[in-house]
Amino acid sequence: MKHIQTLVLKSLSFILLFSVILSLQFCKSTNVSTKPYNDVKGEPLISYNTTISPIMTQKCTPCHYPERGKKKLLDTYVATKNNIEDILVRVQLPENHEDFMPYKLKREPLTETEIELMKKWMSTGMAK
Repeated sequence: MKHIQTLVLKSLSFILLFSVILSLQFCKSTNVSTKPYNDVKGEPLISYNTTISPIMTQKCTPCHYPERGKKKLLDTYVATKNNIEDILVRVQLPENHEDFMPYKLKREPLTETEIELMKKWMSTGMAK
């Protein structure tokens, strides 16, 4: 009889433990970061406002910005998002290619880090 009681207790303990583990899988953490632009690991997400816009402003003015911009304007989130594939192609061309940007090296070319940031921005959904 004692053997059966031990077996029942072990079985109930196992069922209880399994139920708790199963229910915890569907719980959301209440310890979610409230900082904007943070991913699950707490690392900053690449967003247009914090990362891409400063690169565009530094490397693409005045040609692609209002007032003096005579080329396709790339001064907004929508314009950059809609043209990101073309931008990435052109900034990675050889510097002597006629379609390389920035045109005739009027500005410093994008660094490898800046290009990688733009690629990651594109691949992660282009956060605003």
